[in-house]
Amino acid sequence: MARKLCSLLSVVFIAAFLLSACATPTAAPAAATDAPAAATDAPAAATDAPATEVAAEPVTITWWHISTKDPALSDWQKMADDYMAAHPNVKIEITVLENEAFKTKLTTVMQSGEVPDIFQSWGQGGMIEQVNAGLLKDITADLDANGGEWRNSLGALDAFAVDGKNYGVPWDMGAVTFWYNKDLFAQAGIKQVPTTWTEFLADCETLKAAGITPISVGEGDKWPGMHIWAYLVSRIGGADAFAAAAATGDARTGTFEDEAFVKAGYELKKLVDGGYFQEGFLGATHDEMNATFGNGKAAMELGGQWSPSVEAANSADLVGVKNLGMFSFPAVEGGKGLVTDIVGGGNGFAIGANAEPEAIDFVKYLTSLDNQKVIAASNTGIPVAKGAGVALADPNMVLVSDAVANSTYYQLYFDQVLPPAMGGIINDAVQKIFAGTATPEEVCAEIEAGFLAQ
Repeated sequence: MARKLCSLLSVVFIAAFLLSACATPTAAPAAATDAPAAATDAPAAATDAPATEVAAEPVTITWWHISTKDPALSDWQKMADDYMAAHPNVKIEITVLENEAFKTKLTTVMQSGEVPDIFQSWGQGGMIEQVNAGLLKDITADLDANGGEWRNSLGALDAFAVDGKNYGVPWDMGAVTFWYNKDLFAQAGIKQVPTTWTEFLADCETLKAAGITPISVGEGDKWPGMHIWAYLVSRIGGADAFAAAAATGDARTGTFEDEAFVKAGYELKKLVDGGYFQEGFLGATHDEMNATFGNGKAAMELGGQWSPSVEAANSADLVGVKNLGMFSFPAVEGGKGLVTDIVGGGNGFAIGANAEPEAIDFVKYLTSLDNQKVIAASNTGIPVAKGAGVALADPNMVLVSDAVANSTYYQLYFDQVLPPAMGGIINDAVQKIFAGTATPEEVCAEIEAGFLAQ
């Protein structure tokens, strides 16, 4: 954990990178619906070679990702197919895994010392552990080649760096916010979104009185509910609370038993005690949480930039909430945090230690401007390629992008900025508040003990 403080401090700079990612380029880009041009423009390799030239050696690339539903599932497949068509010697073997199944399988292969050539990463804590185990490839030189062509095309690279070296790149960076069903708010007589925690609790009670489930949460997967607690910590304790507790050595000036963490637990408990979550929330998965919301069975869910596409993909009609809105997590009265402080993060690709150059080139292709526009236009994520933000078609996604760009503080997910084992301890402990099996003090003591044992 010695490097953790440096990693933690770096996250506050991510929002600055994101602003450039959404900037409008000098020349107008192609329309958001345009298919990526990179595949047809890519070198034809073997097909252009003279007949007497030896064909390129066959290369197989293994790629694990967690986009189990369309549009992302089909978008990734098309990008792979286009790349293979342009590079006949390359075969890309894709493994698609649900989030929790991916984490479990990756842990297993890490123990064997073998990881895929390309795989899903959230950067920071997990990446630091993988680098220390010698499982990832340093791609700094690839990013800096040709005068830094690839590096200068992307934002938020610090989140996928360890000690100044990059072992992966992001393809999406955004924020966790509340998504809400405007029609259900109107049905309950709520005319404006809450900006304070008191207003939020009052709206939850109003929705419940109108026979509407206020919030959908997937506490079977643990991390969706953890984000509520993390936001409350941020709103109560401000930027310093988590930084002080998560630091190491002499730099550590706080603990996970400090007032902000305990009080956040009691505020979260108000939602549980109020009966504001859907029936069966303790066992619900993230997909089931989104199905509840997408089918109009709950008025709100706290989720990331992926939520609009995921709630639609898990709804019965594959359309989801037709009148969707977004608002930032409310401010807690008397707290040190601001409503413009963001808890968020994104998705990226880590590069396995034994990956061939073709795997790195394929990731460069995946994060090209044209392909990042595809990701933006389909509401799959907030792109990090500079100039790709203009392809965001959903006004709500634009709001998320703007919230990140204008954030006063940007905190990476608690369970990702810390090492995986510590993230698991936090998720497991916070779930006990939802289950009512431990007090906030006991939960915070468990987290603190886990931190000290790392």
